Amino acid sequence: MILLTGASGYVGGRLLKALEDRGEAVRCMARRPEFLQRRTAQGTEVVGGDVLDPESLDAALCGADIAYYLVHSMGSAGDFEEQDRVAAQNFARSARRAGVTRIVYLGGLGQDVALSPHLRSRHEVGNILRSSGVPTVELRASIVIGSGSLSFEMIRALTEKLPVMITPRWVRSRAQPIAVDDLIAYLVEAAVILTGQSAVFEIGGSTQVSYGELMREYARQRGLRRLLIPVPVLTPRLSSLWLGLVSPLYARIGRKLVDSVRHDTVVTNDAAHVFTVKPMNHRTAIARALRNEEHQFAVTRWSDALSSAGQAPSYGGVRFGTRIVDSRAVDTSAEPSSAFRPIRRIGGNAGWYYGDWLWRIRGVLDLLGGGVGMRRGRPHPEHLEVGDTVDFWRVEAVVANQLLRLAAEMKLPGRAWLQFEVVPNAGGSTIRQTAIFDPAGLSGLAYWYVLYPLHRIIFSRMLRRLRGMAESGGR
Repeated sequence: MILLTGASGYVGGRLLKALEDRGEAVRCMARRPEFLQRRTAQGTEVVGGDVLDPESLDAALCGADIAYYLVHSMGSAGDFEEQDRVAAQNFARSARRAGVTRIVYLGGLGQDVALSPHLRSRHEVGNILRSSGVPTVELRASIVIGSGSLSFEMIRALTEKLPVMITPRWVRSRAQPIAVDDLIAYLVEAAVILTGQSAVFEIGGSTQVSYGELMREYARQRGLRRLLIPVPVLTPRLSSLWLGLVSPLYARIGRKLVDSVRHDTVVTNDAAHVFTVKPMNHRTAIARALRNEEHQFAVTRWSDALSSAGQAPSYGGVRFGTRIVDSRAVDTSAEPSSAFRPIRRIGGNAGWYYGDWLWRIRGVLDLLGGGVGMRRGRPHPEHLEVGDTVDFWRVEAVVANQLLRLAAEMKLPGRAWLQFEVVPNAGGSTIRQTAIFDPAGLSGLAYWYVLYPLHRIIFSRMLRRLRGMAESGGR
């Protein structure tokens, strides 16, 4: 039995499919198993568990022979190093108690001198897992090139949007990018490679390049002419805000990413030659990613991972009060399927049907506050499933032609949901729109009542627009 953590993430989601295609018995552990269930094949087990909850780990690891540890806290707004440390300690202890015979862990390349906090944490996690007494195979990789990956999305967005780029010093750092297909092949083989003890393997593609060279190669393959102008300034904070404006990254992730890419991340030994993988070069990796980008969405996307919004916020013991519910409805002559059509298309490129500029301002404010903003979009323009992202929301429930419930992942002093229901009636159907808010203390109440007049205008006119689109066939 293989236990897979991080299966809702970019790499984990692709590794899950590879393991299922091989016919492996897989158990996935997730904080929100209901979001992951629809992505698994028949026979794959999905259980609830959290690396910060030791009791849940014991149950998840019971009976597992191999355990993949693909968890990190880079999206956390808190002390991610401490969270990673505690999580790894919990997992190591539970794996030892469960009799796991091997842990496979994906870490990051980089020399142990003057590492960024993110890379330092990745190395520390590897040390903790190896010290558990359970043989641990640690793969250290540079940036991952593949459709939907964090690094590729950054390179693609920068190169597509900016014909002239003022590039900070980190753009000259050396990397050894690895294609996501090669990375998955390494991870699969790491579970069976012959080693009776813990080992660290540095892996990468067959070429070493700078981030600037990656951008130029992307531009060449896309037929774009781009000018890169290097400057000696731009701090990680300024760079992260810049990335947030022109790429899908939000400031918190951008800052941690820039902190890491300032350092060279290249392979320094050939220990990984024991694997059968023959990694491709960066040109081939980009070409393959671009072929997949021609589809409307990638197999997995970094922004779809539950961790992309960070840990659920803690309000220091503040209890949520009575839920505030703001509900309104309109009747339409459209049948339920027609009435639901614009609802299922909401967000992303389709927008929010009223006051899109206000939604964009809210997204910018969220970015500046360390939130996810509106950059994630949605994975498909027509279809939604539980767990999908819709800008700064996540699909919590969806029933075809009946219900869509979105849970907020923007920065809020409380918890919020936006729900749409379609109910058939004698003349067609009724569309009901409901905003639900759980305020956290006085700040939450103040937030709701200060913004309520604006929310009322936006939601009322959005609902009218939904009715008009339903009756006009979605136009």
